[in-house]
Amino acid sequence: MAEATVSAPGRALLLMELRAVPELVGFAAALPSLTLFAPKSKDVQPVMVIPGFITSDRSTLALRTFLTLMGYPTYGWDLGRNYGPIPGVEDGLITRLKEISEKHGQKVSIIGWSLGGIYARQLAKMHPELTRQVITLGSPFTGDPRHTNAWRLYQMASGHKVDDRDRHMGGAISKAPDVPTTAIYSRTDGICAWQNCMEEDAPHTENIEVKGSHCGLGHNLSAVYAIADRLAQKDGGWKPFKPSGLKKLIFPDAFGK
Repeated sequence: MAEATVSAPGRALLLMELRAVPELVGFAAALPSLTLFAPKSKDVQPVMVIPGFITSDRSTLALRTFLTLMGYPTYGWDLGRNYGPIPGVEDGLITRLKEISEKHGQKVSIIGWSLGGIYARQLAKMHPELTRQVITLGSPFTGDPRHTNAWRLYQMASGHKVDDRDRHMGGAISKAPDVPTTAIYSRTDGICAWQNCMEEDAPHTENIEVKGSHCGLGHNLSAVYAIADRLAQKDGGWKPFKPSGLKKLIFPDAFGK
């Protein structure tokens, strides 16, 4: 899609972000069934979950609870609220990743929500030897960084210009890591232009579309199911997501695969 056709989501979609609340209620109600039927891994790996902009580990509690119930040693980023790359954040992320990997003697799967997904990708670029795979949730790592409804707030909170984002850890934001990388996105995202949340085609990258809000992606039932499916793969045996049977009905792009 041409860059000129991409823009920040309009007011209608922004107002629809209120869906995140009923989405959380639905997730809580479905959690027992989801835990029972979601794909499970016999090769359990540690998982690190990085929250989105202005949020903290509390925002990822629902997702981390699910992953813990599925048997994964699951960790937050433990760096407070995410105000962007303020002093200490980049070093803190690297230290956290190393600590988790050393504790379990394994590579870590990193999940990042929105800005947290950008951190996840950059961490994987810097330390692919410690990273098993990356999963992003509505993370705008391509295109014009002004095609979000949060870029002005980001500049105020972080003290950094969005045009300088490639000058931080890991280099160019748009370049995918060299590890398996999954981008989960929604066309009804009210915060970020969905087109900017998609990976370019490569043997180790994929995009999974779900229906829902940006602020609810961390507890979106389709997104969480897809995360479970991705984590259930064997190390070194990564393949693109291909839902079968009735599962195709909850993934809008499944029939095109």
